[in-house]
Order: sequence, then C-alpha cells, then structure tokens
Amino acid sequence: MIKIKKNSSKVTAFIFLFVMALFWILPVLYTVFSSFKTTTEINISGYKLLPTQWVVSNYINVLTNFNNAPIIRWFLNSLLISTAQTILVIVISSAAAYAYSRLKFKGRDFVFWILMSTMMFPSIVNLIPLYKILSVLNWINTPLAVIVPGAVGVFNIFLIKQFMASIPIEFDESARIDGANNFQIYVKIILPLIRPVLTIVALFTFTGSWNDFLWPSIVFNNIENLPLTPALQLFQGMYLVDYGRLTTSAVIAIIPTLVLYLFTQKYFLEGLNLSSGVKG
Repeated sequence: MIKIKKNSSKVTAFIFLFVMALFWILPVLYTVFSSFKTTTEINISGYKLLPTQWVVSNYINVLTNFNNAPIIRWFLNSLLISTAQTILVIVISSAAAYAYSRLKFKGRDFVFWILMSTMMFPSIVNLIPLYKILSVLNWINTPLAVIVPGAVGVFNIFLIKQFMASIPIEFDESARIDGANNFQIYVKIILPLIRPVLTIVALFTFTGSWNDFLWPSIVFNNIENLPLTPALQLFQGMYLVDYGRLTTSAVIAIIPTLVLYLFTQKYFLEGLNLSSGVKG
C-alpha cells in the first residue's frame, strides 16, 4: 500500500513537472521554428509551430548586416560585459563573504546586516542617482556603465557566506599553524571548497547580465555600443515589426546561456546543496 502511494506521488510529480516544462519550452520552440519562416508567413500563420517552407534567409540577413543592425558587434558587446561582470562579482563577493564569515573585526555583524537590509529597497530607486554618478565619471555609453554597477550583489555575498559557514573553522586554524596568512587561506583553501556555490553565482550573474534590458537601454545611446538584448528592440518599428529578424536574433541571444548551462550543469546541481562544501 505504501509502495503504491509512493509510485502515485512520483507519477503526479512527473506529470506536473512535464506540464510546467511544456509551458516553458513551447514559446522557445515557437521562437526557434519562427526564425526559419518568412516574416509574411509568421504574420499570416498565427501560432502554427512548424514552418510551411523552411528558409535560412533570416540568419543570412541578420549575420551579414553590419550597418543598422550589427548583431555580431552586439553579441561581442554582451559577451564582454557579461564576462567582465561575472569575474568581478566572483572576486568581490567571495572576498566580502570571506571577511564576514571567517574574519573577526569590530562591528562585523552590524555592518553585515546593514548591508543585507539594502535588499529591501527596489533597484529602480537607484536609477537616477546612479546615472548622475556615471555621467560625472564620463562612463555613459561605455561598457563600464554596465559592468561596474553590477559588480557587487548583496544576495551573492549572503549566499557565499552561508556556504562558507559549512566549512569547519579548523581548516583555517590548521593553515595558520602552518604559517598561512588570511589571503593564502582564502585562495588556497576556501575558494576550492566553495567552487559549487561560485558556479551558481557565476551562472546567475552571467545570465542576468546577458538578459538585462532596462539599464543598458538607459546608459547606451550609440547603436554600435549596445548589448544584444536591448538591441533587439531595434527590430520593432512604430508601425511594423520584422518578426523574422527579431526571432532569429532572439535565437542567437539564447545560445551562450544555453551552452553555459549545459557545460556547468554538474557544478550547478552540486551548488544547490549548501552543505556540499565539505565532504567526509
């Protein structure tokens, strides 16, 4: 009887997850298949999934356009911004988490919770003052305007700090007995042990930066300097939308994050368990 209940629970969970997966994947499939349709067919065929006639002209037009819609330039801009921001987030967040988790200094906990309290404020309230600051620094319309403001995430510090809490403090003490200083402990002991959570932070940071639309749309006014995601709006005119090139560009924009998840899936699953920092 118990076995039957367990099996029925598994079947119910599988059906639920399968339905949720369909809700997620169908729009993606529609976008992918629409990129092989002509704009005319997209407009008249409604929500028909498969194209009547498969064409690759959309990809040719998008990839060979170097004037009003240089998608390769946009792609490289996004790659530069997302990669640089991810590296900065990993370095700064892990170092800050190490300080709050392993070092002892006056007011540490008070400062940490003050930092955590900033998460209660919506990020949109920072748009105007942040734009003013970047304008004074002459960073508007440069990659620094996107990379630097996103280089520190309070939630990332909290997540890494909680992961570090699962690592016994005896590791630090043993290293100090052997003559290691704080920097050596951080680099040689802590960083290798927190690789799973760093992978999660890197994935979320890269994906968030790659898909960011609002802030890059504000700080960039030069078409050539735009990242890929906000640049997609240029395919939508006031009276006409080029759905063929728009869906094609959207498919190209999906590729980096999809490849990243495929290659880091193992570490991502490990990092979901906050107690997996130490084995044995």
